[in-house]
Amino acid sequence: MTTPLSAADPTRQRLFVYNGGFLRQKRVRHILALKGYDIRIGMPSETDLVGVWGKSPTAHRGEKVAARTNAKLLRVEDAFLRSVRPASGGDLPIGLNIDTRSVHFDSSAPSDLEVLLATHPLDNTALLDRARGGMARMKRSALSKYNNFVPEAPFPKGIPDAGYVLVIDQTAGDASITHSGANADTFREMVLDARLENPHATIVLKTHPETQTGHKGGHFGPADIGGNVVVLDQNTNPHRLLEGAIKVYAVSSQMGFEAIMAGHKPILYGQPFYAGWGLSEDRAPIDRRTRTLTRAQLFAGAMILYPTWYDPYRDVLCSFEDTLSTLEALSRTWREDHNGWAAPEMRLWKRKHTQAFFGSVRPVKFGGNIHTRRIMRWGAHDSPEATVEDGFLRSKGLGANLVPPLSLVLDDLGIYYDPTRESRLEKLIDQSLTLEPTALRRAEALRQKIIKSGVSKYNLGVKADLPSLPKGHRILVPGQVEDDASIKLGTSKWQTNSNLLIETRRANPDAILIYKPHPDVEAGLRKGGLSNEAAAVANIIATNADALDLLACVDSVWTMTSTLGFEALLRGVPVTCLGAPFYAGWGLTTDIAHTPDRRTARPSLDQFTHATLIDYPRYYDPEAGYPCPPEVAVDRLAMSKGNYSGLGLRLLAKAQGALSTYAHLWR
Repeated sequence: MTTPLSAADPTRQRLFVYNGGFLRQKRVRHILALKGYDIRIGMPSETDLVGVWGKSPTAHRGEKVAARTNAKLLRVEDAFLRSVRPASGGDLPIGLNIDTRSVHFDSSAPSDLEVLLATHPLDNTALLDRARGGMARMKRSALSKYNNFVPEAPFPKGIPDAGYVLVIDQTAGDASITHSGANADTFREMVLDARLENPHATIVLKTHPETQTGHKGGHFGPADIGGNVVVLDQNTNPHRLLEGAIKVYAVSSQMGFEAIMAGHKPILYGQPFYAGWGLSEDRAPIDRRTRTLTRAQLFAGAMILYPTWYDPYRDVLCSFEDTLSTLEALSRTWREDHNGWAAPEMRLWKRKHTQAFFGSVRPVKFGGNIHTRRIMRWGAHDSPEATVEDGFLRSKGLGANLVPPLSLVLDDLGIYYDPTRESRLEKLIDQSLTLEPTALRRAEALRQKIIKSGVSKYNLGVKADLPSLPKGHRILVPGQVEDDASIKLGTSKWQTNSNLLIETRRANPDAILIYKPHPDVEAGLRKGGLSNEAAAVANIIATNADALDLLACVDSVWTMTSTLGFEALLRGVPVTCLGAPFYAGWGLTTDIAHTPDRRTARPSLDQFTHATLIDYPRYYDPEAGYPCPPEVAVDRLAMSKGNYSGLGLRLLAKAQGALSTYAHLWR
């Protein structure tokens, strides 16, 4: 009897499985369903497919059924970028290699990947640009198949920083070894050759990530170590490790493929998918592979065209680049949070979203024994602990209304709105000058996405009709909360909305001045009203008007430190600063006030966008329930569902409005 696992769909290919893993692993089953397969149990016909997991111990069940029924086999494996932690750590895969011929690591017969690499033109300029950009991005973000390592962590004692010969171990008994024409003896031969061929170099034996968890064993023991041979048995940034190597030896490890990406010509003792294309020294040649490929062509085939990638936020199949964005967000969370955080002074209402952002690996401690943990504090402070603040794409609603954020920044040096000391954002802006072209295209696409979707910091959703605007040179003057830390730290001569407006009129006597009060001030939650004198110099006071609608109608913005100045920059509106906000001093604004002398970099707008919206903040998707890339946060903010605050928080916010003088108690 055939038992369907999903509703019958005549447009889908029936796929029969006999491995419990397909039934238990919902993510794998779901990716296959999105690919067009209808997973079932029972007996197939010759027009159906039989799914097996690679060359696993259970694969023989499906192979026997396929042989008996003349059904074709479909072999499934993890893609070359899988997750933060290995499967034994419980992380779900973000992609699959789905092959109708064989499995990519079985050299006894051509797989779909081998046929693709042998026959596809691989000469499309856009595709090869994507490949080169993908290689650069993986190195910059320190991405690999598994990613539970700290990229900048020093090597253990005894491992030199550079000049070593790298020998790559694998887990004992792995199918990719056997079906690559190798065995345990191959590893002993490899390390012996490495010693003989490099008698004066340090030989570093790199163990597989799963051997460190005790889940599986490797091939090398005490007898293989000593003399000029040392073992590296901690999770390490593979890109950094390959950068310091003078020669690389491998059997069939994916790290051999990464060695090619890093510019090496690895010496291979097995027959992995990346052997035989002129990019490796093959001690076990594969005669049928005669084509010579470039690194970009190999990468394009193996990483862009062959795998099936999954977007867990939008629940769709996606591009390789979207997968990199997902893995960057997830890996960053593990790398920054795996040692655990303490937030002993965090306000009660902020604890839930602080836990969501920073407690997914180890829960954040808000009290008790916190001495073994790094400490985070909200807002500017003089202590050396990390600083947490709202990001630049925050929420659907005001922070003062206690609406939880979709983005936060965690700064280990200072904080972006404090120009009196260097912040992590300033470092990232300096580094943005070396970003690859594909990174800048991503930043430009993100900026256009923000503009098109009408997303800003707070996304209040309720728009009032714009007042009638006179003709002339229109200047938007955004009001701010006057007791805000960005005013206290980032201004000197002009520190009130009244002074800002009066100075703007003095410098622009004939302009049309449009004053936009801050939403928190309009809501009665914070301080920042105008004096009668200042109100008199404004042509229009745009109460309750949408700031983005105003930006589309003005010629420039004059501000102290408002983030509306940043939103103006994103939209190409000229900005004049009377303070030193994070976006001043980089050559993108007209700066009347003094800005820090250390801000010497001159980034393009896209470089600046990448630093401020991609590299600096962290984003959280309340729909999926885990960290996400900025593009997903923009999609969520553009949704029409309203904000994510609960009734209790809204009632508390109203009480705050009546007690706005005491705002410091909840901020």
